[in-house]
Amino acid sequence: MQSLIQKLKLIFGDSTLRTRLIFTLVILGLSRFLAAIPIPTVDPLRLEGLLSNQFFGLLNIFSGSGLSNLSIVMLGVGPYITASIIMQLLTMMSPKLKAMYHEEGEAGRLKFTQISRLITVPLAIIQGWSFLILLSRQGIIMPPGLFDSITSVAVIVAGSMLLMWLGELITEFGIGNGVSLLIFAGIVASLPTQTAQLLYLFDPSQIPIYIGFIGVALLVIWGVVVVTEAERPIPVTYARRVRGQKVYGGVSTYLPLRVNQAGVIPIVFALSFLLLPQMGLSFLATVPNSLVQEVSAFLLSVLSNNWLYALLYFILVFLFTYFYTAVTFDPDAISGNLQKNGAFIPGVRPGRPTAEYVSKVLTRITLVGALFLGFIAVLPLAMRAVTNIQSLAIGGTALLIVVSVVLDFIKKIEAQITMREY
Repeated sequence: MQSLIQKLKLIFGDSTLRTRLIFTLVILGLSRFLAAIPIPTVDPLRLEGLLSNQFFGLLNIFSGSGLSNLSIVMLGVGPYITASIIMQLLTMMSPKLKAMYHEEGEAGRLKFTQISRLITVPLAIIQGWSFLILLSRQGIIMPPGLFDSITSVAVIVAGSMLLMWLGELITEFGIGNGVSLLIFAGIVASLPTQTAQLLYLFDPSQIPIYIGFIGVALLVIWGVVVVTEAERPIPVTYARRVRGQKVYGGVSTYLPLRVNQAGVIPIVFALSFLLLPQMGLSFLATVPNSLVQEVSAFLLSVLSNNWLYALLYFILVFLFTYFYTAVTFDPDAISGNLQKNGAFIPGVRPGRPTAEYVSKVLTRITLVGALFLGFIAVLPLAMRAVTNIQSLAIGGTALLIVVSVVLDFIKKIEAQITMREY
């Protein structure tokens, strides 16, 4: 407790750190203000029914809850996240992009980020236009004319780019990862509404279920913290070099490999693969053709099977965890960097054997991370089936994001405090 008080004194006593913290809070407040400005001609009751769909619920998370009332930032940072994912997938197919991201240092990453920003614009246009068509067909908004549609798409795209810019401002002038904090703010902002709904529907006969749910939630939070922080250290030794009368190197350290290298991205990928077909089939179900409607209804009934859905969800999360880890972590690059700096893993030859050893260790620990992410993804479906609370459909993803962002934010603050102490 005393250590916490001392850290708080350091945070608010240092003008630079205090300014960064206040700047972060102001930008988050501005993002919540933008998320409260809706576009006109919205039917709230139909919109609430739409958000009970898991796909739109997930999009609402990444929009910072801007989709819940069709605000001017209804797309949120979703297009930017999609663009970043596409760019990282392209690194597997383009050696030039791979070299830019992994070998050109900070300048290469800035180029990589700039390309992601450029891709964000067409993605935002496509998503904005698709949303307007889908929402108008379901009667949630009035069918707009051509000029109104172009104007609405322009406003929606501008809102998404503005939110992306605000996130980058937090990253540069505030504390923590701006995009993650915007998503975190949207999740936290929705908690009072969800809590009020639970209290409104409170049934005294279901008190044991509520207690069990709280216990499971606390256990999941503990598991998320443990797995997020868990890492496998690989010992690394720097070769001793003699230059003149001085001896350099000979230092032993370790290479940390995180159990959950992929974060929440595999869950996002898996949901996209499962729910985008459902969105497309729902769209086809409105087509005035009896054959198309019958086929769409049959496929939707197959995909709505809870056991099949949960099984496919778990398998996809498991596979995408390995896939995304392979995209973002390059054992050959690690081996090359170790060799260039005169470092080696004891008992392992430099070069290709080192890369194979790191890859082998990474494959084993990723198994734990993949199983854990699959469990987190499927758990809300099981809880929803037991408690019959529909809002728990995206609880696992939201919980994973919140805990990860809080841990990262605390680390960033501690790093700032440590830097100022020295």
